[in-house]
Amino acid sequence: MNTALAARLQHIAPFHVMEIATHARTLQAQGRDVIHMEIGEPDFPSPPPVIEAAQALLSSGHIYYTSALGIQALREAISGHYKRFYNLDISPDRIIVTAGGSAALLLTCALLVNRDDEILLTDPSYPCNRHFVRVMEGVPRMLSVGASEAYQFTADLIDRAWSAKTKGVLVASPSNPTGTSVREGELKKIVECVAAHQGVMISDETYAGLNYGRKPETALAYSDDVFSINSFSKYFTMTGWRLGWLVAPSRYVRKLETLAQNLYISPAALSQHAAIACFSEAGYAVAEARRKEFEARRNYFVDALTKLGFKIPIMPDAGFFVYADVSAFTRDSERFCTEILDRTGVAFAPGIDFGEHRAREHVRMAYAVSLEKLKDGVSRLASAL
Repeated sequence: MNTALAARLQHIAPFHVMEIATHARTLQAQGRDVIHMEIGEPDFPSPPPVIEAAQALLSSGHIYYTSALGIQALREAISGHYKRFYNLDISPDRIIVTAGGSAALLLTCALLVNRDDEILLTDPSYPCNRHFVRVMEGVPRMLSVGASEAYQFTADLIDRAWSAKTKGVLVASPSNPTGTSVREGELKKIVECVAAHQGVMISDETYAGLNYGRKPETALAYSDDVFSINSFSKYFTMTGWRLGWLVAPSRYVRKLETLAQNLYISPAALSQHAAIACFSEAGYAVAEARRKEFEARRNYFVDALTKLGFKIPIMPDAGFFVYADVSAFTRDSERFCTEILDRTGVAFAPGIDFGEHRAREHVRMAYAVSLEKLKDGVSRLASAL
């Protein structure tokens, strides 16, 4: 029997965040008190309107397969969300409900990426994005970005990097791990730049809605030819429900439906029916209250870390991450994370998960825990450092 693994696995690296999380759970099992800043998961429970909608469906017993595109009521509710947030008329027919935002990216890469096609990504960026390109045997080409670009793409950077092998660009705004967005006015230029090169534009908008000091922005405002990926996990705090969506150019919807039918049949029916409640007035009220709480946590945490000696050259404007320069303490962020966890019980992620550009001088910290825990964590860090 030939048990050789597929060659593509050589390019799929372990998720170091999960390595840290596993070590943290081991310490907890030994009786240690651990503050989890390593995983990007809101600490809030699922919104009450979502729970109520799920309970109602469970009581009815009507939980069956749905269309691979998602139930029509949810697609229409998402369409209404674009009208409310962006004043855009996005047809429900262009919206594909997916089994998490990850499935939306999987479908998009399966649709677009051929072997050796080059997709441009920022360094740093969320590791799964480049790994999805690799799974489709494409080539993720990482372009180094720093604080001067808000750790984001610019149209000029994309234009200069474009090659004969480049198929398209994957822009993540707001970004994981940096918590920053593309500069105002730049997203439109990026969309126009990619179109001028006749490439594909994939816009990862997973953290849209969790914005501070500026309104959410979508690439869909500038073109109907972009692929926009989103999730219920962040702004709507529905992580465990594994539900997301994709807005695609209408001419590709049938092919995306075919892929979804074969890859996972359909998104979970219970999650879909429950998610409709996110778009009620009560649902939005919960999401907005939690967004304000995240903003308060950010304001405290960034200031506190700066006073401890962490370098944060640009204020995160979205999400719940701080990408901090730890060069004042170490040149090995992986070892630094492990030692701090062992000594203090504070868990956060090394920069090596997110790329290579100065990765060993950076860590990612999530302020997705309560303000009380953040203050405790800062106190522990102060003692250790």
